[in-house]
Amino acid sequence: VVAMSCYIWNISMVYSLISDLHKVMTSIPIWLGGPEVSFHPDRLLQKFPFLAGIMIGEGEQTFVELVQWHLNIVSENAGTLEDIPGLYLSSGYTKERECLSMDEIPFFYHDLDEFENRIVYYESSRGCPFRCKYCLSSIDKQLRFRSWELVEKELKFFLEKKVPQVKFIDRTFNAKHEHAIAVWSYIKEHDNGITNFHFEISADLLLDEEIKLLQSMRKGLVQLEIGVQSTNAETIQAINRTMNLDKLRWAVERVNEGENIHQHLDLIAGLPYEDYESFHKSFNDVYAMEPEQLQLGFLKVLKGSAMEEQAEEYGILYREEPPYEVLCTNWLSYEEVVRLKQIEEMIELFY
Repeated sequence: VVAMSCYIWNISMVYSLISDLHKVMTSIPIWLGGPEVSFHPDRLLQKFPFLAGIMIGEGEQTFVELVQWHLNIVSENAGTLEDIPGLYLSSGYTKERECLSMDEIPFFYHDLDEFENRIVYYESSRGCPFRCKYCLSSIDKQLRFRSWELVEKELKFFLEKKVPQVKFIDRTFNAKHEHAIAVWSYIKEHDNGITNFHFEISADLLLDEEIKLLQSMRKGLVQLEIGVQSTNAETIQAINRTMNLDKLRWAVERVNEGENIHQHLDLIAGLPYEDYESFHKSFNDVYAMEPEQLQLGFLKVLKGSAMEEQAEEYGILYREEPPYEVLCTNWLSYEEVVRLKQIEEMIELFY
């Protein structure tokens, strides 16, 4: 059995590989899963009718049960695939898979040798309280947290092993105040002088207590990634983003005062109602906040996102190949997108 997890960075290779693999190993069942194949599985099975099926959505438990089913075939003790939730088969969708408790997801970094000189990714929560139209996290049904007992134990492991960088992939790390305070207090109190922790946050949710805690940390212990995306109020409303720009600006300035934390601020070009002049203003607004890193990104119309459903309404044309980046919109011409691409290169080189 061959099973592959599919993302925007590998999906082209996967499609090429499974086409050739099936030619030379026709009897091998091939399964796909992941965000690139979870949202239009019917189209995918039409394109690749030899696929055994597709794992939809959150895959850990589905994959375990699928492997168990294949093992049981040998002992002739297997039920039917239709009994496994979260699969899309030629006969259709089995049934929806309930979301896992975060505590059921295994910690898999017991042997760090293979991760030498790599960033370690860590997940203490899943889901997001916000519903931004361009983001797949907006369709996650609930915000779930790993229990503090497990998080504390796993942070201790990273610190004892002196991992160079741990990147939290929680979509909005500070969505729950108590959780953020607990993690930040622990890594401050147990700082090994080496490990850096990266967090993606909503700066306008930061409370005074959190900012004072951040300001008290060793320089380089923590870095923050803050998605501003746009400062155009009409754009923010159109993409369902919840953001208090004045509060965000205040929080970034307060964190900057500590001179101990690297702040990475993001902008997205190609959003609805953002024309060239409007983006010019958004850029200047964020530039004035003086982040250590300013990233000018471009809208990616991801499969399954609300933006994909509304692309035609907004006149958004985007590339056929992943990562499905914007080419033009009702407000931004292709020529202007190309010019912004050149500006992006200058920012990468000189900012």
